Amino acid sequence: MHSFGYRANALLAFSVTALAFICAIASLSDNFSNQNPSAEIQILNINRFKKQSYENDEVSLTLDITADLESLFTWNTKQVFAFVAAEYETPKNSLNQVSLWDAIIPDKEHAKFRIQTSNKYRFIDQGHNLRGKEFNLTLHWHVMPKTGKMFADKIVMPGYSLPDAYK
Repeated sequence: MHSFGYRANALLAFSVTALAFICAIASLSDNFSNQNPSAEIQILNINRFKKQSYENDEVSLTLDITADLESLFTWNTKQVFAFVAAEYETPKNSLNQVSLWDAIIPDKEHAKFRIQTSNKYRFIDQGHNLRGKEFNLTLHWHVMPKTGKMFADKIVMPGYSLPDAYK
């Protein structure tokens, strides 16, 4: 006859194995969801475009961000972290990314939004490379599940440019 400790250990081991299996199946089920988020970003105004006293360019923008991220939410989604980044090239770096705005979207009810805002974080280039510069605005998102691995994706919106002269 087995002791109480041996039976408790067997029951605990079986329970943990069953729970791990259920979590793995739940995590895999997210791969079958149809995700088709959409976004559009417009620059409403260039509020400030100046050269700082220590040779860096600084830009302040007013953005109109419209996004529908509802399709990213499944029963397994805890929250979605979204951010808008300006991406451009300079002679020194092939890719520069500057975060302009971010938000944590806690549930599906808040995943479809339109916001008009100035950039939350300063858009500064180390140097004076932004005059006349073409850049992309990219909406990035990171889906944080209740169980399983986190995944990220983005929508790139090209065709934006800054003026040739400071304002």
